[in-house]
Amino acid sequence: MLPYIIRRLLLIVPTLFAIMAINFAIVQFAPGGPVEQLLAEIEGTAVSATARVGGQAGSEAGGGQQRAGGASQQGGESNYRGAQGLDPKFIAEIEKQFGFDKPPLERFGLMIGNYLTFDFGRSYFRDETVVNLVLEKMPVSISLGIWTTLLVYLISIPLGIAKAVRDGSRFDVWTSMVVIVGNAVPSFLFAILLIVLFAGGQYFDWFPLRGLTSDNWEAMSWPSRIADYFWHLALPLSAMLIGSFATLTLLTKNSFLEEINKQFVVTARAKGLTENQVLYGHVFRNAMLIVIAGFPSAFIGILFTSTLLIEIIFSLDGLGLLGFEAVINRDYPVMFATLYFFTLLGLLMGIVSDVMYMLIDPRIDFESRRS
Repeated sequence: MLPYIIRRLLLIVPTLFAIMAINFAIVQFAPGGPVEQLLAEIEGTAVSATARVGGQAGSEAGGGQQRAGGASQQGGESNYRGAQGLDPKFIAEIEKQFGFDKPPLERFGLMIGNYLTFDFGRSYFRDETVVNLVLEKMPVSISLGIWTTLLVYLISIPLGIAKAVRDGSRFDVWTSMVVIVGNAVPSFLFAILLIVLFAGGQYFDWFPLRGLTSDNWEAMSWPSRIADYFWHLALPLSAMLIGSFATLTLLTKNSFLEEINKQFVVTARAKGLTENQVLYGHVFRNAMLIVIAGFPSAFIGILFTSTLLIEIIFSLDGLGLLGFEAVINRDYPVMFATLYFFTLLGLLMGIVSDVMYMLIDPRIDFESRRS
């Protein structure tokens, strides 16, 4: 197992480099950029995801990129939209401030070099380091990700096992209807319904709509803090659960059904073992292999992809919203630093998934497969 893990860890380096290089190249051809965004702000025509604080430039390590390789001055005319009538020296100063006075390859090399030393630069428009921004937003996304994943597994695995054992029964039929509805309703639409029903939208005003805690949270006792925390999480978690539990429930049911119909289960029953002994002593480990081993990737998916619209709808300032705002505002240091971090974490979680496969079922040997 150890040689396999070492090889996978070494493979992270070229994989991560390739992903960063491809995204860097794509951004070169994307319309707009931080320079054009700042010029639009000067002219009052900018479209921003959030209000900006100042025009603080990021460091060169932020990986500044600009369409068509920057804005070289040709014949006194700028390549930037919205730069007409502005002094070329002023445009050049903005380029230098954002690091666009260097060619793309040099900027990419500086970015990767600084990332290797964990220097992710500063946000262009927030006057804050990228690391501080990520750490500031992390509690919201971690809270949503951990609790959603935990609740999904606590609900889906027992429900999936019960459906497999009672396959074709009335219980299986009506729970399947619930699962189908949950799989069909988008999380964001269910979130809006929850707001209308329970957050003062039209009927009841039982739950808050902003943040993870109340304004007076610091003055509360610890029991009150815990209650307040889950009070704020109730609606966002419910919205995220509606779609997530359906997929895992069906996966668990199908995995157990496949194992229950195998010959070794018939043999175990013939030996006089009870149904619980057969189910949890023989079927459970084999059936749960794919479910448990997929936990790391499921957590990453919930943490970094499923929370964006939920964070926007419930005004939760997390990593999903941060990444969205960075794309809209062309805040390249935040964009590329979060991409680097999330990609690295995803690759590491892939290794964890493989290790969990081997720990759960020692018969799986990636080394022998490779040979």
